[in-house]
Amino acid sequence: MIFVVFAAVLGLLIGSFLNVCIARMPWEYSVVTPRSHCPQCGQFLSWFENIPVLSYVFLGGRCRHCRRPISLRYPFVELLTAGCFAWAVYGAGWTWEGFRVCLFSALLIGLIFTDLDWLILPDEFTLGGAAAGLALAAIEPLPVSLMGYFLPSASPRLASFVEALVASVLASGLLWAVGTLYMRFRGREGLGLGDVKMIALLGAFLGIQRTLSVLVLGSLAGSIFGLIWIKLRGLKASTYEIPFGSFLGAAALLVALIGPA
Repeated sequence: MIFVVFAAVLGLLIGSFLNVCIARMPWEYSVVTPRSHCPQCGQFLSWFENIPVLSYVFLGGRCRHCRRPISLRYPFVELLTAGCFAWAVYGAGWTWEGFRVCLFSALLIGLIFTDLDWLILPDEFTLGGAAAGLALAAIEPLPVSLMGYFLPSASPRLASFVEALVASVLASGLLWAVGTLYMRFRGREGLGLGDVKMIALLGAFLGIQRTLSVLVLGSLAGSIFGLIWIKLRGLKASTYEIPFGSFLGAAALLVALIGPA
């Protein structure tokens, strides 16, 4: 139980850092310097204003200096990351698999909210995360699905790495082809390159079968909730850009936390 509590506390800290990344990466600002400050008045924050969740509660959701409201996204991201980390360690223990789910969760949360806020999926999360996923697949074997039939005599680590690599290339290539065809026939971009890179990340962490599940779930959710949002806001479906990466990320987070089943 102590490891679950420690994972939750670590998740709060990582969630706080993710908030910095979400706010700065789309503008290509450093996530290290300058130190945290109010986005409204620019006043630098003291240490007691940077405590995850607690500072938001004690300050009443407002900046101590200018009294303007602080986005609810900040404590939500911190709590969500803490919950994902605790669940991962509770299910997999303090193992490489637990670490993989924690890292994957952090990357997905960063991508979900960056796409929601800015319609951008930073390469640091997608491409950097894909490289980390491939490395972890060679250390801690994934639940091998299709590759198990093609490489029956391969070691589990080799089969896992090939599974992750094939899933990453195959799924991202499939999405790129769909986006290219959409552009050719409709004359406008339907899928951004960031979405393609994000699928490479999903393949590296999930393997072929679960990545395809995420594509189905994410596409279905994006279609349903996207259309509902367009209707409620009176927007034009032909011009409104749906944050598809956020729906993919939410579906991937669900699949990753549920496990191979």
